[in-house]
Amino acid sequence: MSATIATMGTLQGISVIELGGIGPAPFCGMLLADMGADVIRVDRPSEVEGGLDDMRRVSGRSKKSIGIDLKSADGIDVLKRLLGTTDVLIEGFRPGVIERLGIGPDVCESINARLVIGRMTGWGQTGPYASMAGHDINYIGLAGPLGAIGRSGERPVPPLNLVGDYGGGALYLIAGILAALVERESSGRGQVVDVAMVDGVASLMTPTYQLFGMGLWSSDRESNLLDGAAPFYDTYETADGKSMAVGPIEQPFYKAMLDGLDIDETELPDRDDPTNWPALKATFTAAFKTRTRDEWEAIFVGTDACVTPVLALDEVASHPVNIARDVFVASGDSSLPAPAPRFSRTPSNVGGDAPEPGANTDEILTAVGYGSEEIAALRGVGAIS
Repeated sequence: MSATIATMGTLQGISVIELGGIGPAPFCGMLLADMGADVIRVDRPSEVEGGLDDMRRVSGRSKKSIGIDLKSADGIDVLKRLLGTTDVLIEGFRPGVIERLGIGPDVCESINARLVIGRMTGWGQTGPYASMAGHDINYIGLAGPLGAIGRSGERPVPPLNLVGDYGGGALYLIAGILAALVERESSGRGQVVDVAMVDGVASLMTPTYQLFGMGLWSSDRESNLLDGAAPFYDTYETADGKSMAVGPIEQPFYKAMLDGLDIDETELPDRDDPTNWPALKATFTAAFKTRTRDEWEAIFVGTDACVTPVLALDEVASHPVNIARDVFVASGDSSLPAPAPRFSRTPSNVGGDAPEPGANTDEILTAVGYGSEEIAALRGVGAIS
Protein backbone atom coordinates (compact mmCIF):
# COMPACT_ATOMS: atom_id res chain seq x y z
CA MET A 1 0.00 0.00 0.00
CA SER A 2 1.35 3.39 -0.95
CA ALA A 3 2.39 5.68 1.87
CA THR A 4 1.50 8.79 -0.14
CA ILE A 5 -0.39 11.31 1.98
CA ALA A 6 -3.50 12.76 0.33
CA THR A 7 -4.00 16.50 0.44
CA MET A 8 -7.65 16.21 1.41
CA GLY A 9 -9.54 14.19 3.98
CA THR A 10 -11.25 10.84 3.77
CA LEU A 11 -14.61 12.37 2.82
CA GLN A 12 -13.30 14.46 -0.07
CA GLY A 13 -16.06 14.71 -2.67
CA ILE A 14 -18.92 14.34 -0.17
CA SER A 15 -21.18 17.39 0.05
CA VAL A 16 -23.28 18.23 3.10
CA ILE A 17 -26.02 20.79 3.73
CA GLU A 18 -26.40 21.58 7.44
CA LEU A 19 -29.50 23.51 8.42
CA GLY A 20 -28.12 25.92 11.01
CA GLY A 21 -28.62 25.23 14.69
CA ILE A 22 -26.70 24.56 17.88
CA GLY A 23 -25.53 21.43 19.71
CA PRO A 24 -25.07 17.95 18.28
CA ALA A 25 -26.09 18.51 14.63
CA PRO A 26 -23.46 21.23 14.01
CA PHE A 27 -20.87 19.16 15.89
CA CYS A 28 -21.59 16.25 13.54
CA GLY A 29 -21.20 18.64 10.59
CA MET A 30 -17.87 19.81 11.98
CA LEU A 31 -16.57 16.25 12.22
CA LEU A 32 -17.61 15.57 8.63
CA ALA A 33 -15.95 18.82 7.51
CA ASP A 34 -12.73 18.00 9.37
CA MET A 35 -12.68 14.70 7.44
CA GLY A 36 -12.82 16.55 4.15
CA ALA A 37 -16.53 16.83 3.37
CA ASP A 38 -17.74 20.09 1.82
CA VAL A 39 -20.14 21.26 4.53
CA ILE A 40 -22.41 24.22 3.87
CA ARG A 41 -24.23 25.72 6.86
CA VAL A 42 -27.56 27.38 6.04
CA ASP A 43 -28.07 30.53 8.11
CA ARG A 44 -31.18 32.69 8.47
CA PRO A 45 -31.21 36.30 7.21
CA SER A 46 -31.38 37.58 10.79
CA GLU A 47 -28.23 35.63 11.59
CA VAL A 48 -26.49 37.08 8.56
CA GLU A 49 -27.40 40.58 9.70
CA GLY A 50 -26.31 39.88 13.28
CA GLY A 51 -22.96 38.40 12.31
CA LEU A 52 -21.23 35.37 13.77
CA ASP A 53 -22.47 34.76 17.30
CA ASP A 54 -20.77 32.62 19.92
CA MET A 55 -22.99 29.56 19.40
CA ARG A 56 -22.31 29.43 15.65
CA ARG A 57 -18.64 29.84 16.29
CA VAL A 58 -18.82 26.64 18.35
CA SER A 59 -18.53 23.64 15.99
CA GLY A 60 -18.44 26.01 13.02
CA ARG A 61 -14.92 25.38 11.78
CA SER A 62 -14.09 23.92 8.37
CA LYS A 63 -17.50 24.91 6.92
CA LYS A 64 -18.97 27.39 4.46
CA SER A 65 -22.11 29.44 5.03
CA ILE A 66 -25.02 30.48 2.85
CA GLY A 67 -27.81 32.80 3.94
CA ILE A 68 -31.27 31.54 2.91
CA ASP A 69 -34.71 32.58 4.10
CA LEU A 70 -36.36 29.20 4.64
CA LYS A 71 -39.70 30.91 5.25
CA SER A 72 -39.62 32.23 1.70
CA ALA A 73 -40.85 30.14 -1.24
CA ASP A 74 -37.94 31.44 -3.31
CA GLY A 75 -35.55 30.53 -0.53
CA ILE A 76 -36.93 26.99 -0.35
CA ASP A 77 -36.49 26.71 -4.11
CA VAL A 78 -32.84 27.67 -3.70
CA LEU A 79 -32.38 25.00 -1.03
CA LYS A 80 -34.07 22.39 -3.23
CA ARG A 81 -31.70 23.19 -6.04
CA LEU A 82 -28.74 22.75 -3.72
CA LEU A 83 -30.13 19.45 -2.46
CA GLY A 84 -30.31 18.15 -6.01
CA THR A 85 -26.54 17.70 -6.06
CA THR A 86 -25.91 17.14 -2.34
CA ASP A 87 -24.96 13.87 -0.63
CA VAL A 88 -26.13 14.60 2.93
CA LEU A 89 -28.69 16.86 4.59
CA ILE A 90 -28.38 17.42 8.36
CA GLU A 91 -31.27 18.95 10.30
CA GLY A 92 -31.86 19.31 14.02
CA PHE A 93 -35.33 20.85 14.16
CA ARG A 94 -38.29 19.55 16.11
CA PRO A 95 -40.35 16.83 14.40
CA GLY A 96 -42.42 18.08 11.49
CA VAL A 97 -40.55 21.35 10.87
CA ILE A 98 -38.86 20.41 7.60
CA GLU A 99 -42.11 18.85 6.42
CA ARG A 100 -43.90 22.15 7.02
CA LEU A 101 -41.13 23.96 5.16
CA GLY A 102 -41.79 21.74 2.17
CA ILE A 103 -38.52 19.80 2.28
CA GLY A 104 -39.55 16.65 4.11
CA PRO A 105 -37.98 13.28 3.30
CA ASP A 106 -40.51 12.44 0.56
CA VAL A 107 -39.86 15.74 -1.22
CA CYS A 108 -36.10 15.35 -0.81
CA GLU A 109 -36.20 11.85 -2.27
CA SER A 110 -38.10 13.12 -5.32
CA ILE A 111 -35.39 15.74 -5.82
CA ASN A 112 -32.40 13.48 -5.15
CA ALA A 113 -32.91 9.76 -4.55
CA ARG A 114 -29.30 9.42 -3.37
CA LEU A 115 -29.65 11.98 -0.59
CA VAL A 116 -28.90 10.80 2.96
CA ILE A 117 -30.98 12.76 5.49
CA GLY A 118 -29.61 12.94 9.03
CA ARG A 119 -32.35 13.98 11.47
CA MET A 120 -31.36 14.90 15.03
CA THR A 121 -33.91 15.27 17.82
CA GLY A 122 -33.88 14.90 21.56
CA TRP A 123 -36.96 12.71 22.08
CA GLY A 124 -37.39 11.23 18.61
CA GLN A 125 -39.70 11.89 15.67
CA THR A 126 -42.56 10.13 17.48
CA GLY A 127 -43.66 9.43 21.05
CA PRO A 128 -45.29 11.37 23.90
CA TYR A 129 -42.30 13.71 24.34
CA ALA A 130 -41.62 14.29 20.64
CA SER A 131 -42.85 17.88 20.52
CA MET A 132 -41.27 18.95 23.81
CA ALA A 133 -38.16 21.07 24.20
CA GLY A 134 -35.23 19.53 26.03
CA HIS A 135 -31.50 19.64 26.60
CA ASP A 136 -28.76 17.13 27.29
CA ILE A 137 -29.59 16.95 31.00
CA ASN A 138 -33.20 15.95 30.22
CA TYR A 139 -32.25 13.18 27.79
CA ILE A 140 -29.63 11.62 30.05
CA GLY A 141 -32.06 11.85 32.95
CA LEU A 142 -34.65 9.79 31.09
CA ALA A 143 -32.17 7.31 29.61
CA GLY A 144 -30.40 6.46 32.87
CA PRO A 145 -26.86 7.84 33.17
CA LEU A 146 -27.72 11.02 35.06
CA GLY A 147 -29.33 9.03 37.87
CA ALA A 148 -26.25 6.81 38.04
CA ILE A 149 -23.60 9.54 38.34
CA GLY A 150 -22.79 11.20 41.66
CA ARG A 151 -21.95 10.53 45.27
CA SER A 152 -24.18 8.43 47.48
CA GLY A 153 -26.81 10.50 49.26
CA GLU A 154 -26.18 13.53 47.04
CA ARG A 155 -27.90 14.83 43.93
CA PRO A 156 -26.95 13.43 40.51
CA VAL A 157 -24.08 15.29 38.84
CA PRO A 158 -24.46 16.52 35.23
CA PRO A 159 -21.41 15.24 33.28
CA LEU A 160 -21.20 18.48 31.24
CA ASN A 161 -23.28 18.02 28.07
CA LEU A 162 -21.06 15.29 26.69
CA VAL A 163 -23.25 12.21 27.10
CA GLY A 164 -26.47 13.37 25.44
CA ASP A 165 -25.51 16.06 22.94
CA TYR A 166 -22.25 14.63 21.70
CA GLY A 167 -22.04 10.96 22.76
CA GLY A 168 -25.62 9.83 22.23
CA GLY A 169 -26.34 12.54 19.66
CA ALA A 170 -23.59 13.73 17.31
CA LEU A 171 -21.53 10.54 17.31
CA TYR A 172 -24.55 8.35 16.60
CA LEU A 173 -25.58 10.76 13.85
CA ILE A 174 -22.21 10.62 12.14
CA ALA A 175 -22.09 6.83 12.47
CA GLY A 176 -25.53 6.56 10.89
CA ILE A 177 -24.69 8.97 8.07
CA LEU A 178 -21.46 7.17 7.22
CA ALA A 179 -23.23 3.80 7.30
CA ALA A 180 -25.93 5.11 4.97
CA LEU A 181 -23.30 6.44 2.57
CA VAL A 182 -21.63 3.02 2.50
CA GLU A 183 -24.97 1.27 1.88
CA ARG A 184 -25.76 3.73 -0.90
CA GLU A 185 -22.82 2.37 -2.86
CA SER A 186 -24.67 -0.90 -3.38
CA SER A 187 -28.29 0.28 -3.49
CA GLY A 188 -27.82 3.62 -5.22
CA ARG A 189 -30.34 5.16 -2.83
CA GLY A 190 -30.16 7.41 0.18
CA GLN A 191 -32.28 7.07 3.29
CA VAL A 192 -33.30 8.81 6.50
CA VAL A 193 -31.02 8.45 9.53
CA ASP A 194 -33.28 9.07 12.53
CA VAL A 195 -31.21 9.90 15.62
CA ALA A 196 -32.82 10.72 18.96
CA MET A 197 -30.46 11.58 21.79
CA VAL A 198 -32.52 9.58 24.27
CA ASP A 199 -32.04 6.53 22.01
CA GLY A 200 -28.31 7.08 21.65
CA VAL A 201 -27.77 7.63 25.36
CA ALA A 202 -29.65 4.43 26.20
CA SER A 203 -27.48 2.62 23.65
CA LEU A 204 -24.32 3.98 25.30
CA MET A 205 -25.58 2.50 28.56
CA THR A 206 -25.89 -1.03 27.10
CA PRO A 207 -22.98 -2.53 29.09
CA THR A 208 -24.31 -0.99 32.31
CA TYR A 209 -27.83 -2.26 31.68
CA GLN A 210 -26.43 -5.71 30.90
CA LEU A 211 -24.60 -5.76 34.23
CA PHE A 212 -27.73 -4.47 35.96
CA GLY A 213 -29.79 -7.25 34.42
CA MET A 214 -27.23 -9.80 35.59
CA GLY A 215 -27.45 -8.52 39.15
CA LEU A 216 -23.92 -7.15 38.97
CA TRP A 217 -24.80 -3.45 39.09
CA SER A 218 -26.86 -1.58 41.66
CA SER A 219 -29.10 1.38 40.85
CA ASP A 220 -27.75 3.11 43.99
CA ARG A 221 -25.14 5.76 43.20
CA GLU A 222 -21.56 5.18 44.36
CA SER A 223 -22.09 1.51 45.07
CA ASN A 224 -20.54 -0.07 41.98
CA LEU A 225 -17.14 -0.83 40.55
CA LEU A 226 -16.97 2.13 38.15
CA ASP A 227 -19.07 4.82 39.84
CA GLY A 228 -16.68 5.92 42.57
CA ALA A 229 -17.46 3.27 45.16
CA ALA A 230 -14.33 1.19 44.60
CA PRO A 231 -11.20 2.63 46.25
CA PHE A 232 -9.23 1.73 43.13
CA TYR A 233 -11.54 3.66 40.77
CA ASP A 234 -11.94 7.17 42.13
CA THR A 235 -10.20 10.52 42.51
CA TYR A 236 -8.06 11.58 45.45
CA GLU A 237 -7.09 15.04 46.64
CA THR A 238 -3.41 15.90 46.80
CA ALA A 239 -1.44 18.12 49.17
CA ASP A 240 -1.93 21.19 46.97
CA GLY A 241 -5.70 20.78 46.73
CA LYS A 242 -5.60 19.23 43.26
CA SER A 243 -6.54 15.65 42.34
CA MET A 244 -5.29 12.39 40.91
CA ALA A 245 -7.40 9.98 38.85
CA VAL A 246 -6.95 6.44 40.12
CA GLY A 247 -8.07 3.41 38.11
CA PRO A 248 -5.96 0.27 38.74
CA ILE A 249 -8.82 -2.22 38.48
CA GLU A 250 -6.65 -5.23 37.63
CA GLN A 251 -4.45 -6.74 40.35
CA PRO A 252 -1.06 -6.07 38.68
CA PHE A 253 -2.00 -2.42 38.19
CA TYR A 254 -3.26 -2.22 41.77
CA LYS A 255 0.09 -3.57 42.97
CA ALA A 256 1.89 -0.91 40.92
CA MET A 257 -0.22 1.80 42.55
CA LEU A 258 0.59 0.49 46.03
CA ASP A 259 4.28 0.45 45.16
CA GLY A 260 4.07 4.10 44.14
CA LEU A 261 2.26 4.96 47.36
CA ASP A 262 4.84 2.93 49.32
CA ILE A 263 2.12 0.81 50.90
CA ASP A 264 2.58 -2.88 51.71
CA GLU A 265 -0.37 -4.85 50.33
CA THR A 266 -0.06 -7.47 53.05
CA GLU A 267 -1.03 -4.81 55.58
CA LEU A 268 -4.25 -3.96 53.75
CA PRO A 269 -7.65 -5.70 53.88
CA ASP A 270 -8.85 -7.69 50.86
CA ARG A 271 -9.73 -5.26 48.07
CA ASP A 272 -12.21 -7.69 46.49
CA ASP A 273 -14.51 -7.48 49.52
CA PRO A 274 -16.66 -4.33 49.17
CA THR A 275 -17.08 -4.15 52.93
CA ASN A 276 -13.38 -3.23 53.05
CA TRP A 277 -13.67 -0.40 50.53
CA PRO A 278 -14.30 2.42 53.06
CA ALA A 279 -11.18 1.48 55.02
CA LEU A 280 -9.07 1.28 51.86
CA LYS A 281 -10.39 4.66 50.72
CA ALA A 282 -9.37 6.19 54.03
CA THR A 283 -5.86 4.77 53.62
CA PHE A 284 -5.48 6.05 50.06
CA THR A 285 -6.98 9.42 50.94
CA ALA A 286 -4.35 9.92 53.63
CA ALA A 287 -1.55 8.75 51.35
CA PHE A 288 -2.37 11.04 48.43
CA LYS A 289 -2.58 14.04 50.77
CA THR A 290 1.15 13.70 51.53
CA ARG A 291 2.38 15.00 48.14
CA THR A 292 1.36 17.49 45.49
CA ARG A 293 -0.30 16.47 42.26
CA ASP A 294 2.85 17.09 40.23
CA GLU A 295 4.94 15.06 42.66
CA TRP A 296 2.54 12.14 42.33
CA GLU A 297 2.59 12.40 38.55
CA ALA A 298 6.37 12.21 38.58
CA ILE A 299 6.18 9.07 40.71
CA PHE A 300 3.63 7.28 38.57
CA VAL A 301 4.65 8.35 35.07
CA GLY A 302 5.90 5.38 33.07
CA THR A 303 4.23 2.82 35.36
CA ASP A 304 1.15 0.65 34.89
CA ALA A 305 -0.48 1.99 38.04
CA CYS A 306 -3.25 3.80 36.10
CA VAL A 307 -2.71 6.88 38.26
CA THR A 308 -2.68 10.19 36.40
CA PRO A 309 -3.32 13.87 37.15
CA VAL A 310 -6.74 15.50 36.88
CA LEU A 311 -6.12 18.59 34.78
CA ALA A 312 -8.06 21.85 34.67
CA LEU A 313 -9.18 23.11 31.25
CA ASP A 314 -6.40 25.70 31.17
CA GLU A 315 -3.76 22.99 31.74
CA VAL A 316 -4.77 20.34 29.22
CA ALA A 317 -3.30 21.79 26.01
CA SER A 318 0.12 22.33 27.62
CA HIS A 319 0.49 18.83 29.09
CA PRO A 320 3.47 16.97 27.55
CA VAL A 321 1.32 14.04 26.37
CA ASN A 322 -1.02 16.35 24.46
CA ILE A 323 1.85 18.42 23.07
CA ALA A 324 3.70 15.32 21.85
CA ARG A 325 0.62 14.05 20.02
CA ASP A 326 -0.58 17.42 18.70
CA VAL A 327 -3.92 16.85 20.39
CA PHE A 328 -4.68 20.58 20.16
CA VAL A 329 -4.36 23.07 17.30
CA ALA A 330 -4.10 26.85 17.42
CA SER A 331 -7.35 28.72 16.83
CA GLY A 332 -6.97 32.47 17.08
CA ASP A 333 -5.69 33.26 20.55
CA SER A 334 -6.72 29.87 21.98
CA SER A 335 -6.30 26.16 21.37
CA LEU A 336 -8.94 23.68 20.21
CA PRO A 337 -8.84 19.89 19.98
CA ALA A 338 -7.45 18.67 16.67
CA PRO A 339 -9.57 16.47 14.38
CA ALA A 340 -9.99 12.86 15.46
CA PRO A 341 -9.65 10.01 14.64
CA ARG A 342 -6.38 9.94 12.70
CA PHE A 343 -6.02 8.43 9.23
CA SER A 344 -2.81 7.04 7.75
CA ARG A 345 -3.31 8.21 4.14
CA THR A 346 -6.06 10.81 4.19
CA PRO A 347 -5.53 12.96 7.26
CA SER A 348 -8.30 15.18 8.55
CA ASN A 349 -7.67 18.89 8.71
CA VAL A 350 -9.13 22.05 10.19
CA GLY A 351 -10.28 23.94 7.12
CA GLY A 352 -10.46 27.38 8.68
CA ASP A 353 -12.43 29.07 11.44
CA ALA A 354 -16.21 29.31 11.52
CA PRO A 355 -17.44 31.45 8.61
CA GLU A 356 -19.50 34.58 9.02
CA PRO A 357 -23.17 33.77 8.34
CA GLY A 358 -23.79 34.05 4.60
CA ALA A 359 -20.11 34.56 3.78
CA ASN A 360 -20.12 32.08 0.89
CA THR A 361 -23.60 32.67 -0.53
CA ASP A 362 -22.57 33.89 -4.00
CA GLU A 363 -19.80 31.30 -4.33
CA ILE A 364 -22.15 28.43 -3.47
CA LEU A 365 -24.94 29.57 -5.77
CA THR A 366 -22.56 30.15 -8.65
CA ALA A 367 -21.26 26.61 -8.23
CA VAL A 368 -24.75 25.16 -8.82
CA GLY A 369 -25.42 27.27 -11.89
CA TYR A 370 -26.96 30.52 -10.70
CA GLY A 371 -25.98 33.57 -12.74
CA SER A 372 -25.14 36.95 -11.27
CA GLU A 373 -28.49 38.43 -12.30
CA GLU A 374 -30.40 35.53 -10.69
CA ILE A 375 -28.40 35.96 -7.48
CA ALA A 376 -29.11 39.69 -7.45
CA ALA A 377 -32.82 39.05 -7.98
CA LEU A 378 -32.96 36.50 -5.15
CA ARG A 379 -31.18 38.92 -2.88
CA GLY A 380 -33.54 41.66 -3.93
CA VAL A 381 -36.61 39.69 -2.74
CA GLY A 382 -34.87 38.61 0.47
CA ALA A 383 -34.66 34.92 -0.44
CA ILE A 384 -30.90 34.92 0.16
CA SER A 385 -28.59 37.09 2.22
